[in-house]
Amino acid sequence: MLDVVGVPEVADLFADIPQVLRAQARADLPPGLPELDVRRRLEALAARNTAPQVPCFLGAGAYPHFIPSVVDHVLQRAEFYSAYTPYQPEVSQGTLQAIFEFQSVVAMLLDLEVANASMYDGASATAEGVLMALRLRPKRRRVILSRALHPQYRDVVRTYTSGAAPIELVEAPLAADGCTDLAWLGDHVDDQTAAVVIGYPNFFGVVEDLDPVARLVHDRGGVLITATAEALALGLLKPPGAYGVDIAVAEGQSLGVPMSYGGPGVGLFATRGEFVRMMPGRLVGEAFDDAGRRGYVLTLATREQHIRREKATSNICTNHGLMALAFTVHVCTLGKAGLRKLAIANTAAAHRAAARLGAVPLGAWQLPFSAPFFNEFVIRGAEAERAWQRARERGVIAGLPLRRWYPELADALLLCVTEAHDDAAVDRLIEGLS
Repeated sequence: MLDVVGVPEVADLFADIPQVLRAQARADLPPGLPELDVRRRLEALAARNTAPQVPCFLGAGAYPHFIPSVVDHVLQRAEFYSAYTPYQPEVSQGTLQAIFEFQSVVAMLLDLEVANASMYDGASATAEGVLMALRLRPKRRRVILSRALHPQYRDVVRTYTSGAAPIELVEAPLAADGCTDLAWLGDHVDDQTAAVVIGYPNFFGVVEDLDPVARLVHDRGGVLITATAEALALGLLKPPGAYGVDIAVAEGQSLGVPMSYGGPGVGLFATRGEFVRMMPGRLVGEAFDDAGRRGYVLTLATREQHIRREKATSNICTNHGLMALAFTVHVCTLGKAGLRKLAIANTAAAHRAAARLGAVPLGAWQLPFSAPFFNEFVIRGAEAERAWQRARERGVIAGLPLRRWYPELADALLLCVTEAHDDAAVDRLIEGLS
């Protein structure tokens, strides 16, 4: 086999892996243990974790929300949790129906005509949206990413596009109010711009005004993409499709999926019906047989496992079926009115907490952005990181220090407040940061 491949030894097959990342010796694993001993060992390790009573105000793409017990009740049915992707759709009617319902919910939330059978997460959905926009505008090679878009989403877009034909990725700066700088967009969106990607809400929780952005992008022949990291916001905000957005993506974790240290999530992806042939992933449809009986079919499968690679629109190999089901069950349990009520409760809780922090004596904290926000907001103080560490020592995780991704906001924290934070938790936050 080495002769055919054209390398002298097996080690040469690993040449692309940096030496520092290669194992230098066999793993030094302990001998096997009886099941009872393993259980005791794992319980001892788990006991070292931070107690769940510690208030955590982290958001930034993964959000703490209450998950109704009915979600797990449905997920734990063996036909769902043990099933994989439907390679034989005709005999996977239950799985296909669940995916069909998921697509229907996503299309309604984003107010677009067609939604696919899920992406890995919000970041991969954003990157797939950029690649789709480049297919829709094949003669244009520039993509503008808002600097207020989630930093990790921007990183994933760079990774996805790095192996494609030359693509120019440009970052649109922030305006003083925390939104994308519309004046800058007016100067830089031109006939070479394939797409503009905007967070909705953006990374700072700020609700961008999509009307002028949509007019600008469409007037110049581009594709507008919105990326929503907090799907619950869609229960309150005007949906992207109502603004004329061409591709809307989102991370669905906040509805039905636990935070789980950052994953897994579930990517939502919707677009206009006229673009369906350019859409990545798969599409489940509803059909009827000769006897009028309803059934579900795999209507469109443009992934490379199903068709020739050069014709494929995506190399995503599966859908996050179980997470998509959790999302669907949670949204359907809430219903339209319940979803809106929960979103309003989140907005109210975040604004109450922001007002209290702004009233801390001596003006220790200010809200630097004046634009409206959903359930996340930025606070700024002279010694933000020291205050964050002090709060941590007092048993409170006071959001996310922004220095890592935004050096110009080195003195700022990003806080998330949801229905999961009661008054006592917010009291501890105020005390920790005072």
